[in-house]
Amino acid sequence: MALLQISEPGMSPEPHQRRLAVGIDLGTTHSLVAALRSGTAEVLPDASGRVLLPSVVHYPADGAPRIGQIAWDGAAEDPRNTIVSVKRYMGRGLADATRHPSPYEFVDAPGMVRIRTVSGERSPVEVSAEILKALRERAEQTLGGELSGAVITVPAYFDDAQRQATKDAARLAGLHVLRLLNEPTAAAIAYGLDQGAQGTYAVYDLGGGTFDISVLRLSKGVFEVLATGGDTQLGGDDFDQVLVDHFTQAMALNALPPDDLRRVLKAARQAKESLSQQTVARIEAVVGGRLCALDVSRDQFEALSASLLARTLASVRQTLRDAGLTVSAFDGVVMVGGATRMPMVRHAVSALFGRPVLTDLDPDEVVALGAAMQADLLAGNRAPGSDDWLLLDVIPLSLGLETMGGLVERIIARNSTLPIARAQEFTTFKDGQSAMALHVVQGERELVADCRSLARFELRGIPAMAAGAARIRVTFQVDADGLLSVSARELSQGIESSITVKPSYGLSDDDIARMLHDAFGSAEADMRARALREQQVDADRMLEATQAALEADVDLLNAEELSDIQHQMRDLRQVVQSSDDPQAVEAAVQALARGTETFAARRMDRAVQRALAGQRIDDL
Repeated sequence: MALLQISEPGMSPEPHQRRLAVGIDLGTTHSLVAALRSGTAEVLPDASGRVLLPSVVHYPADGAPRIGQIAWDGAAEDPRNTIVSVKRYMGRGLADATRHPSPYEFVDAPGMVRIRTVSGERSPVEVSAEILKALRERAEQTLGGELSGAVITVPAYFDDAQRQATKDAARLAGLHVLRLLNEPTAAAIAYGLDQGAQGTYAVYDLGGGTFDISVLRLSKGVFEVLATGGDTQLGGDDFDQVLVDHFTQAMALNALPPDDLRRVLKAARQAKESLSQQTVARIEAVVGGRLCALDVSRDQFEALSASLLARTLASVRQTLRDAGLTVSAFDGVVMVGGATRMPMVRHAVSALFGRPVLTDLDPDEVVALGAAMQADLLAGNRAPGSDDWLLLDVIPLSLGLETMGGLVERIIARNSTLPIARAQEFTTFKDGQSAMALHVVQGERELVADCRSLARFELRGIPAMAAGAARIRVTFQVDADGLLSVSARELSQGIESSITVKPSYGLSDDDIARMLHDAFGSAEADMRARALREQQVDADRMLEATQAALEADVDLLNAEELSDIQHQMRDLRQVVQSSDDPQAVEAAVQALARGTETFAARRMDRAVQRALAGQRIDDL
């Protein structure tokens, strides 16, 4: 009689079978991937033991892109083709991209800027996909299997275009997105605020390129975001830029070329990080062929960047007003993001809330850890008897339609709890009007020109009526990821039109399909490269083991046998150095293995004899 596998809803059918899911913090300066292992969330390291992956991609003239530390180490040598802080450009146009000095050659494109490199134009979506792909490969190698999905975090203040761009980047990287999770909410989960915690918490998140402030109310496993605010164009990079400007002014440097600018920026970032631990740091960089150096004190740095810190505190105060709360209502303040290591940030936030801030977890890792916990839950790996939690996030910016005169009619107000649906009725403007154009916008301004355009679509077939007689119901729906769909329905005849809002930032479904096809087209080459590398590693191990054996027991071989083995070792080294065929390397490894079989047997006999020397059979 066969036994049936029975499982609870949402749980894996086999007690020891877990779906592999990860949390990914796609950061401006660094990115991380984390997973639950043995019931504990932990950040996954690379082969060198580093958990932080610099969010840097270098595009060479030929060959595959370089991602992470290797790209960052050489950033100053090829700055135009080494993309850093690409998150700042996600879903952004040319005006936003050129707000800060950079070495890139931008290409204006509908909705989202592109960057020209020697290997072709690249959108921020494509660059981000390379970073996500590297994290996915790291996770699969560490966890030993293919991922079933990932929770990817985004700044709470990311708009619809930026969220959709992030989701498309994940799709290009071969990741199934279980959910887009706001970074402050992920941090709250990581702090264990879900485990019986009650009360109201603020999450202050100052990352490399974005700033978020969120207010959460926690009650019996329910995470309710009451309000969120921030600035997607303010982060640690801006504090770096303050030091760059100070350095260039002090050194009387003007119009730095891209390679010099990148070297100064790198030195400024290192000085900023040093000032979190010491009172004086030196900015030192080669500019124009000469070494320039400048000492900066912590007091100087804090004075130079005081306006940036004030901007974050202004956002905090506004968000508290949105939530209808005063600082006395909070039970804790969580600090997130590497930039919160700056002493002035911690002191200012502590002073504002009148309490010490929570810094127990590494601010760089806390978001990825929380995302991993949520991913494990969504993948169905819930342990028997464990408690679930419910996330009630909010929409960061208002959504609405353009009405006559270029005005915005808000349908869904910002800080509305997700998921959400809202409907509103409109009518025609002219007699006999048979069609209506709908323009969907996002933002807090009153004029369409000051808001972000998300999509346009038309409703046709409206019955001819007098102006104002037709009734058109427009429904906005926003899902848990913060992504929008809009439908319009003429009520008398039931004619309907709808659109899933995909911001026109230059990547259509056809573009994404083409990129996926290109990625699949290179899969065979990627597998071949992997196989070659694996065989090269086996060859190196075989050569090292054989050399060690010769040094220990070469007296077991006669001159001809020794010569044969040495010849096979030379052949294997030559194949490893000159061949790109994994089968050729494997054949050479096998040849050396066969050639040393007799030698290995003699060594085994000697080892046994040594082990048995002086022993009696009765004792054995």
